[in-house]
Amino acid sequence: MSVLSFRRGAVGVGAAAVLAATGTWVMWPADVDEELWAEVRPVIEARIAAEPRGGGHADAVPARDARWFCRAQALELEERAGRVRAGVDTLCVEYGVRDDTLVACRAGRYPQVVRLERDRAADGGYRVVGRDEPPDGEGYGRWTEAHFGVFIRPALRDPMSSAELETEARAHFGLPADASVVEC
Repeated sequence: MSVLSFRRGAVGVGAAAVLAATGTWVMWPADVDEELWAEVRPVIEARIAAEPRGGGHADAVPARDARWFCRAQALELEERAGRVRAGVDTLCVEYGVRDDTLVACRAGRYPQVVRLERDRAADGGYRVVGRDEPPDGEGYGRWTEAHFGVFIRPALRDPMSSAELETEARAHFGLPADASVVEC
């Protein structure tokens, strides 16, 4: 009788494991639509880079044309009826030039949700109609839980490289591709 009970228990555990795995698969986020991301990414990055941040390199150190460069990484992307909701992780770095060297002074990384609408008259065919980002401090965790799914939140801890931003900044300032980068 104990062998029979063991078999029933094993079948029950196996069935529960299959159901749990199926539920996890259903809840796992879909892959990001790369074609849609290619359309909205430049619009999102331009909007983020244009946001005023105040202070920084241009105010503290003599440099030429200090400005912010931003990169967005798609975590979630959803389109419905011409509206797009993009859950992104962003990295922004302020670069300037001093003595033919790229100078990195300030940087910030934070998640946000960007809402866009199709707009044929806008650059890139989309315009940003809203952005939400977490508050500093205590409310940060609650905000990310409310805006990103349980399987997305761990991606917010993954490292983001500034190499792409350095390349863009060197090109913008007319520096050689191997120009060194120094801290402010």
